[in-house]
Amino acid sequence: MHQEQILYAGNTVNATSALIMIHGRGASAEDILSLSGNLDVQNYLLAAPEATGNSWYPKSFLAPQKENEPWLSSALDLVHKTVHNILARGISEKRIYFLGFSQGACLTLEYAARNAKRYGGIVAFTGGLIGDQINEGLYKGDFVMTPVFFGSSDPDFHVPVERVHASADIFKKMGADITEKIYPNLGHTINQDEINKANTLIFK
Repeated sequence: MHQEQILYAGNTVNATSALIMIHGRGASAEDILSLSGNLDVQNYLLAAPEATGNSWYPKSFLAPQKENEPWLSSALDLVHKTVHNILARGISEKRIYFLGFSQGACLTLEYAARNAKRYGGIVAFTGGLIGDQINEGLYKGDFVMTPVFFGSSDPDFHVPVERVHASADIFKKMGADITEKIYPNLGHTINQDEINKANTLIFK
């Protein structure tokens, strides 16, 4: 189970916007926070929850959800606590942004779809909704045109492009303003075009 460990950076005094950054498997909160230097979030509060043991859940995101329990529920709870802590600072949900990479992108999308509302924006670098099958019954709410960017590689060893497309379709059905960009043979990484799209589409 995940301990409540959240790193804060950026404008921790009087920010009116916040970015929750969720790291991938084998990485850390510090690793994902280092990406913020490339993003147009200079005056944002930055919050990065950290997975105990540097992994949010033990198996592939395409495994049946029950095989990733209780770790998945614990991870979702930690993201929820991060949101709650930001709201307690007086920052509204409409000014809360999410960004995740790989396993962190999967967790970001899963949390957002289960708690859909008007957020500032969502960036999923190489991720999709979690489970062997997508269980739409878990997803509730309306994104009210929240901008969401999906970027991924085709192929990607960890994240099949079909799951990225299917996840983007569900977000669209739930009222999100979707931009999806698939890069041929990018590999399991983040490229400059994805950074540029995040800055122009999401952090505007």
